[in-house]
Amino acid sequence: MKNSTIRFLLLTFATLAIWASASAAADRGPLRAGAARVDITPPVNPEYPPSGKYEHEHLYVRAIVLDNGFTRAALLNADLGNMPEDVWMNASKQIADELKCPVENIIMSATHTHSGVAAGPPPPGPPPAQPSAPLVAAMMDAVHQAKAGLQPALVGLGTGFSYLNVNRDAVSEETHRWTQAPNLNAASDKTVAVVSFTTPAGDPIAAYVNYAMHPVNGYLVGITSADFPGAASRYVEQAFDDKMVMVFTQGASGDQNPLLLRPATNALASKSGVKITGYELVRENVEGPLREGQVAHGKLDPKVADRFERWIESEGQLLGEEVIRVMTNTGKGNGDVGIWGGQKSVSCPGRQRTNAGREGEPGNYKDSDAVNIRLGMVGIGDIALTAVNAEVYTMISQRMKKHSPMANTVLVTLANGRANSGYIPDDASFGHNTFQVLGSRLKPGCAEQGIAGGLADLVAKYTAK
Repeated sequence: MKNSTIRFLLLTFATLAIWASASAAADRGPLRAGAARVDITPPVNPEYPPSGKYEHEHLYVRAIVLDNGFTRAALLNADLGNMPEDVWMNASKQIADELKCPVENIIMSATHTHSGVAAGPPPPGPPPAQPSAPLVAAMMDAVHQAKAGLQPALVGLGTGFSYLNVNRDAVSEETHRWTQAPNLNAASDKTVAVVSFTTPAGDPIAAYVNYAMHPVNGYLVGITSADFPGAASRYVEQAFDDKMVMVFTQGASGDQNPLLLRPATNALASKSGVKITGYELVRENVEGPLREGQVAHGKLDPKVADRFERWIESEGQLLGEEVIRVMTNTGKGNGDVGIWGGQKSVSCPGRQRTNAGREGEPGNYKDSDAVNIRLGMVGIGDIALTAVNAEVYTMISQRMKKHSPMANTVLVTLANGRANSGYIPDDASFGHNTFQVLGSRLKPGCAEQGIAGGLADLVAKYTAK
C-alpha cells in the first residue's frame, strides 16, 4: 500500500473518530440532581404496634431526578416486597410525562422488605404491596420534590464490601437434601456499589446504593419494618442531617440471605412458644410451622422483640458505615455527562410444577406459557445502571458484569415491574432442589444467557451513542 493511501486512510479514520467523539459529546451536558423521600408507612396495627424507637419502622418512597440539559432520568425505590406491575406501568408513564423524558430513562425498584405491611398473624410468603393508587401518588410526590430541588451536581461510582450476606442454598448435614441455610462455600457477592451525587462543593445530594441480601429479618414476625435497607438509609441520611437521600437497591439477591439471623429466628420462636436457649436455632424448624400454619401465632415477647429490632438497626448501621466510607473515598465526580435509557424483553420457555413439596425433593413439571422478562438500563456518564424485573441469582449478575463493555456496571433487581417467572437461578443452580428453584416457572438453559447477554447488549448500545 502506498504511503499516500495510508495517510489518506489515517486521516479518514481520525476524522471519523473526531466526528464520533463530537457526536457523543453532543448528548452530554452539565448535570443537575435532586432527591426526595415520602413516607408511606401504613396505619398502625394494634396487635403489633411500633415501638417508636427505631428508624426502620418507617417505610418510604425515595427518588433521585437527573437532568443534563438534553434529557432527564429518574431513579426510584420503595420499601415494598416487590414492584407490582400495575404500579410500574402507571407511575412510569406519569413520571415520564412529568419529566418530559422516555420511560426507558426510569428505574423503579423495591427494597424487597418482607415486613413492609404489618398483619396479625402474617400470611405465608412476602407481604402484599400496598394499594397502587396511593403508591403512585407517593412516587409522583417524591419526583415533584426531587425535580424542584434540581441543582448542579457531580456523579461518581465507588465500591466497598460488606460481609453481612451469605449464599442460602445448602445441603443439610442432617438430611443430605437441599435446604435454605448459610453456605459459606458458595457464591456470594460482597460488593457495596455506591453512586454518589454531590454538589460541586462536595456536599451530598443523594447516594444510589446497591447490595445483594434478602431483607427477611421481619418475615412472619408481624411488625412493620423496612428491615436493614431502611435502617441503613436512615442511618446515612441522618449522618448528613437529613440533607441528602439514600436510595437502596437490591443486587442479585435471589440466593443471598443475611448470614446472622439469630435475633430474627428468636422472634419467630417467641411467637410459636419454642424455648430460646441463647444458642442459634435452626431457622426452618421455627419458621416452617408458622409459615405452614401448623402452630398459632402467639404474642411476641417484648424483650425478644427489642433485641430483634436492635439487630435490624445494627445491621443498617454496619452497612451504612460502609456506604459512608465509600462516599468519602469516591473522590470528585463528573459534572458533564450523557444520560440514556434503554429497555428490551427476553422471552424464555416456561414450565408448571405438577407435584408438591417445599424443597429437598425434585420437582415434576409440564410445559407452560413462555415467561417474559423485562430488562432495562440507564447510563449516566461512565456508569451503567442495569435492571431486571425479577429476583436473580448471583452468578447471573457476575456473568453480566464480566461481559459488560463498561467497568462501572451495576445490576438492580426487582425493578420496573414484576415478571411472572418466580426466582431466576443461574443454569448451574437449577440442579438444586431448593424452594427458589422448584418454584421457578422457567426452564433451565435460557434466562441466564438472555439476561446477561441482553443487559450487556444494552450497555454496548449506550457506549455506541
